Amino acid sequence: MSSSTLPPPPPPAHVRTWPDRGALLADRGRVLEELRRRSLGVHRVLLLWLLALAAIIGWSLLVLPLQQFEEEDPTGLVLGPVFLLLGLAALTPPVVAVVLAVRRDDQIRRLLDAWLALDRHQPTDARLRSPGLSLFWLLSSLTVCATGLWAALAATAGATPGRSAHSEVVLGLGIGTILWLTGLIGVVKAVRHYRWALRVLAPAPIAQHR
Repeated sequence: MSSSTLPPPPPPAHVRTWPDRGALLADRGRVLEELRRRSLGVHRVLLLWLLALAAIIGWSLLVLPLQQFEEEDPTGLVLGPVFLLLGLAALTPPVVAVVLAVRRDDQIRRLLDAWLALDRHQPTDARLRSPGLSLFWLLSSLTVCATGLWAALAATAGATPGRSAHSEVVLGLGIGTILWLTGLIGVVKAVRHYRWALRVLAPAPIAQHR
């Protein structure tokens, strides 16, 4: 299985070939652990931040023609279109990648539900809660959100009158918005995982015998 391919869903009941429950639980545990890593791994946070950095670079390039226009830079007539193309080339892939990652998370969630429905195994299922990773997602994403809000407010409040005042505000607001959206994605992911764990991974009720 390649690093970009998700594990398959469990086979239908009429074609399952596990010799016993132990074999089923072993395969189930391996798949669930792989799905947990694909969903909440630290590498996913770092990838999200790298995409945000690429988007910030793209936005900065898009703002350069506006800055050249405000400063009446004659090279803007030549370099402006070049910066616009470079900015779009740098900004578009991160946006597309984030959309695909959100869809991939939904697919991972469906696979988790399908494999969990096969059986219950408390030690395996308990690892899926990942309280440390989900807390890391939440706290780091809140920090990114706060940084984005601060950047946007600082850009509007600290703008100094001048030829490049508008471009500075646009640049700061864009960077702040990108950071805020990046943090918001992480916060939503952490909260969704917490709610999913409470709903799906709740301990099975103990049967009462009369």
